[in-house]
Amino acid sequence: MSSTSQKHRNFVAEPMADKPVTALAGIGDVLGGRLEEKGFDKAYVVLGQFLVLKKDEELFLDWMKEACGANSKQAKDCANCLKEWCDSFL
Repeated sequence: MSSTSQKHRNFVAEPMADKPVTALAGIGDVLGGRLEEKGFDKAYVVLGQFLVLKKDEELFLDWMKEACGANSKQAKDCANCLKEWCDSFL
């Protein structure tokens, strides 16, 4: 498995609670702003979309690209972050 960012490690180390969408790996201020404009203001709302898509990485990557213009790396970083969080907490 590829190495993960400190942001990824911090996110998956604890319950999600009320973390902002920008706490997710791969989501910075620009993508976070675009997601917030579409109602995805918290990390748990993006998690909800990930779960609605049945944790299907390919569908989630497509959704991320369409919803906020994420590139492949950003979308994959976010998907991996959510997947690892789910594996630990669900």
